[in-house]
Amino acid sequence: MADLSTLKITDRWPAKDPSVLQLYSFPTPNGVKVSIALEEMDIPYEAHTVTLSDADVKSPEFLSLNPNNKIPAIVDPNGPGGAPLALFESGAILIYLAEKSGKLIGTDPAEKARIVQWVMFQMGGLGPMFGQLGFFYKFAGSQWEDKRPQQRYIDEAKRLLSVLDGELDGKTWIAGEYSIADIAIAPWLRALDFYGAKEAVGFADYKNTAAYLERFLDRPAVEKGLQIPPREPA
Repeated sequence: MADLSTLKITDRWPAKDPSVLQLYSFPTPNGVKVSIALEEMDIPYEAHTVTLSDADVKSPEFLSLNPNNKIPAIVDPNGPGGAPLALFESGAILIYLAEKSGKLIGTDPAEKARIVQWVMFQMGGLGPMFGQLGFFYKFAGSQWEDKRPQQRYIDEAKRLLSVLDGELDGKTWIAGEYSIADIAIAPWLRALDFYGAKEAVGFADYKNTAAYLERFLDRPAVEKGLQIPPREPA
């Protein structure tokens, strides 16, 4: 069994079962990607609530795992070669877990490439642009008198939704079979509810995308993963 006690992260969030994967996260769109993937892949894990407060994400313990002070992050005690592996960035974690489990990443190089392509679409476009939309529509930026930044991200959200809606025409999942690409994308579509921005971007008009999100939310592993870890530490 790997000795995780030497890792600084365990000083603040000790592992109850160091033989299983350790998840350090919070139920944001990026955070739930990993808990959903772990549930879908049936990988044993232990979840630790890392709040978004500076006291947690900028603590020396968390920074020892992710110098970029963002959730989620993992420690896999059974990493490559049997050595513990620490990893951050939700997209990188999804790819790692899919390759480790042999699930949700396709069965040949071409299929894998298409799946990773859509993971990158979320990482480079959907996530950052929807995040900015949230800032300018719901949070501090919504108070700015100049509404040009807000409109810029509303327009970009609509553009990205159009891309998705076109790609989903006649398809159940974004890259063919259900995959980590869907686990990356769908939580960010759900975030439009939290931002109160569905009407602003005309979400209901994107019929394929709206139905896609409903299919995703109907999955039992998704329903469970969306609640992990709890918002309040145990």
